Amino acid sequence: MQETEKIWMNGELVDWADAKVHVGVHGLHYGSGVFEGIRCYETSKGPAIFRLRDHLQRLHDSARLLYMELPYSIDELRDACHELIGVNGLPECYLRPIAFYGYGQLGVAARENPVETVIMSWPWGSYLGDDGMANGIRAKISSWQRIGPNVIPHAAKATGVYLNSMLAVTEAIRAGYDEAILLTSEGTIADGSGENIFMVKNGTISTPALSTSILPGITRNTIIQIAQDLGYTVEETDLIRSDLYLADEVFMCGTAAEVTPLSSVDDYELGVGPVTLEIQKAYLGTVRGQSERWAQWLDHTATRTPAA
Repeated sequence: MQETEKIWMNGELVDWADAKVHVGVHGLHYGSGVFEGIRCYETSKGPAIFRLRDHLQRLHDSARLLYMELPYSIDELRDACHELIGVNGLPECYLRPIAFYGYGQLGVAARENPVETVIMSWPWGSYLGDDGMANGIRAKISSWQRIGPNVIPHAAKATGVYLNSMLAVTEAIRAGYDEAILLTSEGTIADGSGENIFMVKNGTISTPALSTSILPGITRNTIIQIAQDLGYTVEETDLIRSDLYLADEVFMCGTAAEVTPLSSVDDYELGVGPVTLEIQKAYLGTVRGQSERWAQWLDHTATRTPAA
């Protein structure tokens, strides 16, 4: 991670090295936090944050599912994101808003613990690598199941939920793969460790339904709309692992991963297909302001040049 000048923390800009909390914070011990991943892209009209309000709304929704009341409104957090990008002088960056129960009582229940709210920004390239974006990555079906909808609210982008993802992707990497695919307890495809998944078969695009314990991805929603606009039929349906093995194309998507093809699943070779590349091109064009069709998704901001 490349350090930047400032971090927004509880309403103030603080130096990167000074953004600290006590080791007794509730969120560290129990994973009681919510977060977002948001990208700002350089466009011909200056830096633009992609679907910022949608991400901040999901942050508020996630907090509500954890009985957490954020001390800042969506508008206040939006202004903070713009302020942070400006002070750090980053025309293109990744934003990480996070809120968590802070220092106070250390029982499992968060009893009157304050809610700490932080936003970080730093330069971050392709999450799964430039080569992965172009030539695809190798994925493995994980032995770890996706947590069920009545275990933890899967609609919440909660910090503690990602232990499930960490175990899955670590297992995959240790086995020589790039990413993991998790199944539900019923054996259907859920998602990747930090991405939603799509497959292409005979020209139709399919993706697991939200009922399969997956996060309602903002990039997932974006891809569905872009694909339909390009003339493709998109089905939200149950998929099993053999569907992926026999697919014409498979790709993952997410704010960090953007649109990344899967070259293989469990060593079943797939390659990188034309539908995936068309959608990838349309998505990257959209986030970089090259499509007026989806211009409403861009929240333009301003930067300054940091002092020497």
